[in-house]
Amino acid sequence: MRIAVAIPCYKVTQHVLSVIAAIGPEVEAIYAVDDACPDGSGRFIEENNRDPRVRVLYNPENRGVGGAIITAYKAALADGMDIVVKIDGDGQMNPALLPLFVRPLRRGQADYTKGNRFHRPESMQGMPPVRLFGNAVLSFLTKLSCGYWNVMDPTNGYTAVRTCVLAELPLDKLEQRYFFETDMLFRLNTVRAVVKDVPMDAVYADEESHLKVSRVLPEFLRKNCSRLWRRYVYNYLVRDFNVGSLYSLCGALLVFMGTLFGAWQWIVSSSTSHPATSGTVMLAALPILIGIQCLIAFLHYDVSNIPTEPLSLSLQRQVDDSNP
Repeated sequence: MRIAVAIPCYKVTQHVLSVIAAIGPEVEAIYAVDDACPDGSGRFIEENNRDPRVRVLYNPENRGVGGAIITAYKAALADGMDIVVKIDGDGQMNPALLPLFVRPLRRGQADYTKGNRFHRPESMQGMPPVRLFGNAVLSFLTKLSCGYWNVMDPTNGYTAVRTCVLAELPLDKLEQRYFFETDMLFRLNTVRAVVKDVPMDAVYADEESHLKVSRVLPEFLRKNCSRLWRRYVYNYLVRDFNVGSLYSLCGALLVFMGTLFGAWQWIVSSSTSHPATSGTVMLAALPILIGIQCLIAFLHYDVSNIPTEPLSLSLQRQVDDSNP
């Protein structure tokens, strides 16, 4: 398979050449994307790089890490590449791990692989506590919104993807900044692509992070809620109507009715000074309890409903059937 590497370049002139030099011979093309870098990363690479595999791409304006990777994805699709691996240019992702990310894609075991710094306790020793807690919270939100309950560390940018799967995604609709990795998982779930984690250690170089937690946290929360709702409507109401749909609708209806009835009886009791009878309390509590059980059953169904057959295999069978 033809393998390409995508490197978003924004203020990475101190490390990007060493990252390029560490990329192994199994890679056929390297796309370095200058995302309107004020340091002139693209020009710096062109003047100092001697690797013939490197091709510098320029974004006319700063589009964020997602916008840079989308530019590289489109170039890889145009050049007929089979796999694209995304490696940051700041030295925090070891290019020697690239074969680990590519192997499940080559073997037909996955459509998309991503790094997981939480797989081993030793991997988290260098991670700041605030970042550790934030990643744990974001991981749970992403499991809810994207449906990949088997993955962790959703903001990890060390990824690899089959280009035949990329061709099925609306690349121009993907988020272009820090929510890119999460939105990518959401889009992959809509096409039922298989995602696998690749264990890796956390590495922190001397590069300054451009991510401000106080600014992106409300944005992440809002967009995760949006993806959760869209995934539910698409997977359980539009594309399919299954037992999970029944669990969720019945559960939400019972909880709503029990809460509404209980609130009304509480208002009546407060205004008349007559306490509610035990039967009235049970009429309010029973629908809520049953509804919660239905919602738990829906959650269990959703956890077991993660994609298991790689989309790339299905696409290959379609090609084989059309070309006997």
